[in-house]
Amino acid sequence: MSTTPTSPAPAAFPGGTILGYPRIGRRRELKKAVESFWAGRTDAVDLEVTAGALRRETARRLTSLGLNPDDGSVPGAFSYYDQVLDVVALLGAVPERFRDLLDDEDGSLELDGYFTVARGRGEDAPLEMTKWFDTNYHYLVPEISETTPISFADHRVVREYAEAKEAGVTTRPVLVGPVTFLALSKAADEAGDGFHPLDRLADVVAAYAELLRALAAVGAPWVQLDEPALVTDSLDVPAERLHAAVASAYRALATDLTKGTDDTASEDTVGVRPAILVTAPFGSLGDDGLALLAATDVDAIAIDLVKGAVPAGTLDGTVPGLADKTLVAGVVDGHNVWRADLAARLDVVDALRDLGAGALAVGTSTSLLHVPHDVEDEVFGDGARTGTTLDPRLRDWLAFADQKVGEVATLARAVDLGRDAVADELAASSAAVASRATAAGVVVPAVRDRAAALTDADFARGPYAERAAAQAARLNLPPLPTTTIGSFPQTPEIRKARAAWTQGELSDADYSGAMREEIGRVVRLQEDLGLDVLVHGEPERNDMVQYFAEHLDGFAVTANGWVQSYGSRCVRPPILWGDVQRPAPITVEWSAYTASLTQKPVKGMLTGPVTILAWSFVRDDLPLGDTANQVGLALRDEIADLEAAGIGIVQVDEPALRELLPLRRADQEEYLRWSVGSFRLATSGVDVATQVHTHLCYSEFGEVIGAIDGLDADVTSVEAARSRMEIVPELADAGYSRGIGPGVYDIHSPRVPSSEEVTELLRLAVKAIDPALVWVNPDCGLKTRRYPEVEPALAHLVAAAREVRATL
Repeated sequence: MSTTPTSPAPAAFPGGTILGYPRIGRRRELKKAVESFWAGRTDAVDLEVTAGALRRETARRLTSLGLNPDDGSVPGAFSYYDQVLDVVALLGAVPERFRDLLDDEDGSLELDGYFTVARGRGEDAPLEMTKWFDTNYHYLVPEISETTPISFADHRVVREYAEAKEAGVTTRPVLVGPVTFLALSKAADEAGDGFHPLDRLADVVAAYAELLRALAAVGAPWVQLDEPALVTDSLDVPAERLHAAVASAYRALATDLTKGTDDTASEDTVGVRPAILVTAPFGSLGDDGLALLAATDVDAIAIDLVKGAVPAGTLDGTVPGLADKTLVAGVVDGHNVWRADLAARLDVVDALRDLGAGALAVGTSTSLLHVPHDVEDEVFGDGARTGTTLDPRLRDWLAFADQKVGEVATLARAVDLGRDAVADELAASSAAVASRATAAGVVVPAVRDRAAALTDADFARGPYAERAAAQAARLNLPPLPTTTIGSFPQTPEIRKARAAWTQGELSDADYSGAMREEIGRVVRLQEDLGLDVLVHGEPERNDMVQYFAEHLDGFAVTANGWVQSYGSRCVRPPILWGDVQRPAPITVEWSAYTASLTQKPVKGMLTGPVTILAWSFVRDDLPLGDTANQVGLALRDEIADLEAAGIGIVQVDEPALRELLPLRRADQEEYLRWSVGSFRLATSGVDVATQVHTHLCYSEFGEVIGAIDGLDADVTSVEAARSRMEIVPELADAGYSRGIGPGVYDIHSPRVPSSEEVTELLRLAVKAIDPALVWVNPDCGLKTRRYPEVEPALAHLVAAAREVRATL
């Protein structure tokens, strides 16, 4: 139980708060500055100046939108690259291969070193990258061992708080919590048998305690520690150990340190800390998790009430320990773009009153990192081309980050002053919700009828042995066939041509000519390199999901709705608002043209239904499985047209299959049923001689190996280079018996792997699985890389395949 008095907590964040905000800039200023630094066009000072200006502008923006500038309601959640990497830098906890990057005196990382850990150098591979819970954000996986240096090595968080304070805003520093940091880490290669990163909890907590004391010394009233590990039971950590770690960590950080006062900065701050807000986003904290945090001496707890439910409390409704804490009700969706039904959200807040919290505050369910900046940045109306404007109907249905801050402020006023004080806002919210429900295109009877008529036969293909024999006869490929995942580098010339066409400055004929010229160049390059199965390189595609959204009914795309995916990589997720159908073929022209240029097999390239949903802002008024089947049917029609055009291989990418896996194991079976089903619906209409490929990346695949097998693809390519083929033995142990292409070239780093490195990885693959099943390919598409990196890397890939092929 809490050791502090149980008198009601003072109301923290009375005007509401958010758990984080987009950090890339409204026009991707941070992305551009970081990439300029990487290219050597600017130096670290230039980058820091840009970043500082962006941080100050964000703080001012949030206060202008209604957050209190004086009490820590404004989160200070900046990162140059990744919030988990920030903790690695905070602790100096870099892998052994990067230890030389640490400062000899204080163990800190300069910006060059920080980015090197993220991107790699020479033969030193970067940190592995995977999905951040159930989002399309990717974090870097720390590598921890018994000897990893861990201390309070980096004072950036303290400096950024002081910077904001000097600019007139009292921010709330935000960090990944110590338990989640270690629970998401992996044991480094040098770690002993049985070691788990949580074995270093005491060291990490000691460093966090130093940080809290340093923040108290400069007057920070609050700090936010994010502990989303508490909303999942899918981590490789028993619940009992995770809960014990939370209790231990916050006993040290909240109980053993004394909460500071307004005069903290002028006092002896040894043992003094800011007030602590612990957040549990992305799912339901549950009664056990809430009780666990309530029993500590933290000062506020934020719970996700969009994906999570209102906790039940105890028999009398109250939760022991909450009486001296603020409960932050995460009722505004930080993960999707739909305008909130404010009256319904207030009902959820009201339901929390019986839990016995000392105070209630309104907040977002998650950080707003996962949504674009501002609806007002979009243009509504008729545009020159697809993607330049949004349908005017959508204006009142949407809430991006800035609008969500406004929703938080409105709900906070209602909690403070009553619903009558915000009657106009509540009425406008209700009208928008009603308008969306009845708009044309939200329900299309023909789409619903086609989905309702599906039978089991629509989800099944013939026996794999029969398919494999027919495909081998048709394709006549060598052992260890080489290919790429689909995209090739998008050059400045390609981007300029697409931008000019989008704005109506380039005719359809000229645009098509430019794309065909690029396809021809890519085909010649692949033939010169000696690849066995070719792709067209996707020059016409701005993004693997947005491109399809632009050609399917029921979707809208934005002009400025940028969201960070990883590092400096930003995407514009489409908005799926209505029933989905394909009005016309999408990719057939490009694939057929490519096939006309070569005698080698060509892959038709599609994005799968689950990934299209995962990387879009999806509708919340229809079960996701139903929407997945609508997308699956649209893709089924596209595949039929590709097959009719003579394309013998069709790849349907599903890199997000693992991403949408529910965080609670009890919910996963139903998800896997409909997600696998939608893929099979898309791909089960083809002839036995047509080879179906799929691709998966950015994921820990162990939990979905059964689903990978259930997709029933003829060939599955997976990201494997950074993890050094970890997935291949798992597939072999699971009895996987179809084609497998474990990636041998990590495309998320600019480094070019040597032929020897690729050969070593390929040897690991053929040692673990039947070589007759193995394909040779990169980890992912090559769109974000440059040709000076890609050409030698692919040459090494082909050379490695030939060397290993000769030994079979």
